[in-house]
Amino acid sequence: MTAAFTPLILNNLVTAVILLDEQLKIRYVNPAAEQLMSCSQRRLLGCRFPELLQHSSLDLGLIQSTVQSGQGLTDGEVTLVIDGRHHTLEINASPVSWQKEVLILLELKPIDQQRRISQEISQHAQQQAAKELVRGLAHEIKNPLGGLRGAAQLLEKALPDPSYTEYTQMIIEQADRLRNLVDRLLGPQKPGIRTVGNIHVVLEKVRQLVSLDHREQQLRIQRDYDPSLPDFSMDPEQLEQAILNIVSNAALALSQQPVEGLITLQTRTAHQALIHGQRHRIAAKIDIIDNGPGIPADIQDTLFYPMVTGREGGNGLGLSIAQNLIDQHHGKIEVSSWPGQTTFSIYLPIQTTE
Repeated sequence: MTAAFTPLILNNLVTAVILLDEQLKIRYVNPAAEQLMSCSQRRLLGCRFPELLQHSSLDLGLIQSTVQSGQGLTDGEVTLVIDGRHHTLEINASPVSWQKEVLILLELKPIDQQRRISQEISQHAQQQAAKELVRGLAHEIKNPLGGLRGAAQLLEKALPDPSYTEYTQMIIEQADRLRNLVDRLLGPQKPGIRTVGNIHVVLEKVRQLVSLDHREQQLRIQRDYDPSLPDFSMDPEQLEQAILNIVSNAALALSQQPVEGLITLQTRTAHQALIHGQRHRIAAKIDIIDNGPGIPADIQDTLFYPMVTGREGGNGLGLSIAQNLIDQHHGKIEVSSWPGQTTFSIYLPIQTTE
């Protein structure tokens, strides 16, 4: 009776179960594992598990070592890229004895959705706190700067020797530079003028601008647009600035590698999209995909904070401003990155009338 129930249980598990031998060749997969690997059991059997992965944040040698050590392995958050798709998984590897040989029982539980929701809530709260901190600092900085600039102007008029104006002009210029920096940190605080428009018009402007700015670079920008995506209410200038910041960052990252850089601008319709805890029946999904080196793991969680950058010479304001502009459209930005591919996904809710 128990033996008869075993395949029934395995076939109906949500957790992917894979049985590996000592060389990490696949001996068994359940239907959930077939779905995760995007491949049938017939094609998977006999394949080496590492060869099916384009990227793994876990050293697969640790899984192999469970056979020698006899100790299981657990990791609560592992990133695997399988067939071009990014997965965040909880992994358990345990040595098991079967017919006089030791195999590895691998359990892969997807946690993408839970992690994404948790990360979105946490990031949104932290970004709001960061914005309030920046606003407070901006207020404290801009007031003395105004006084400093005014005093320099009065001093310039009272100076007996005109040659000294060089120094007062320097004070005024540096005060203006700091004020502009603070204004850029704050970003636009008010919604712009909304009109019903087509997101592809915005994307085409961005594509042309980036192509011109990087015309001497080995860079190709390809389009993959969904023509059925409906028009919706937007501020085209704000969306252009937000998307331009992301695409420009991608182009700069690609300029550091010897191979041809590729940026893909992709649009799709997202149904039942969850944005900041609210479900939207329909949303526009804009993906900006590049084949660059990827974003360092240590800054991925704070990527949208002001002054955070992984590029030498960068000021860390572009993504913060983009996040602010997308927030004003009640949308969100998600990012997934590994060596060879980075994807920024922008979700914008589309209000429809029945």
